[in-house]
Amino acid sequence: MNVEQVRKDFPVLERGIIYMDNAASSLTPRQVVEKMVEYYYEYRANVERGVHRLSQRASEEYEEARRKVAEFINASDPSEIIFTRNSTESINIVANGLEWRRGDKVVTTLIEHHSNFVTWLRASRRFGLRVGIVRPDETGMFDLGEFEKAVDNRTRLVAVTGLSNVLGCLVPVREIARIAHEHGSLILVDGAQSVPHTPTDVRRIECDFLAFSGHKMLGPTGIGVLYVREELLPQVEPLCVGGGTIRRVDLDGYTLAESPMRFEAGTPPHSPGHRAWGGRGVPN
Repeated sequence: MNVEQVRKDFPVLERGIIYMDNAASSLTPRQVVEKMVEYYYEYRANVERGVHRLSQRASEEYEEARRKVAEFINASDPSEIIFTRNSTESINIVANGLEWRRGDKVVTTLIEHHSNFVTWLRASRRFGLRVGIVRPDETGMFDLGEFEKAVDNRTRLVAVTGLSNVLGCLVPVREIARIAHEHGSLILVDGAQSVPHTPTDVRRIECDFLAFSGHKMLGPTGIGVLYVREELLPQVEPLCVGGGTIRRVDLDGYTLAESPMRFEAGTPPHSPGHRAWGGRGVPN
């Protein structure tokens, strides 16, 4: 790898900066910025809202980005890819969208980011859930036996990070998914750190939900992804409803559109560049 050549893709580095905060947010290469400028200069229009040429072009670019992201994580269909603002919003969609029963159990771990920890503490208060917490050893590694003890037949969901943002340790999500499914439980993987740095195949690891963000993998801010396994899409209520999420509405009620539109209320943040991310970021 020609490091100096790669550095030229990031104008901020021309000032002699050495940037090491990628776990929080990666830099944005000039190719992504150029793609964003292309949108503003050549086909600035709303997506999925018009039949005129500019809107059609913007919509095509937007859906092509969705297809590329689906291919990147080996999703079965682009409809399983929901664009969000970030991983935090993606996790909150699941936490607030599943139909919980009082007494349901969620199992998570002590090394989770607040987005995948506090979210479940709040859900426990709102929906009467029980939260089980698996602790790692002193090196940050997990004994799968601890998950086998924590996950039982009342466990509705297991929520784990794929890669710790603090310790850098990889979590054996495939094996944890097997334990979860043996008890009829779903599994959500917080992939904010793992997806940018490790190959991710949602069908191989058999996860039901996967959350990750574009701003940690060369994309712009304001772009996130929630992967939902196709069979589960009807079981998750959208976090927001409104423009773009409705197939039919009358005075007596409404019918939601199919996924992914039912989850993407209002004008999406396509101007920061879903297509820019697909055009230059890791999912290319």
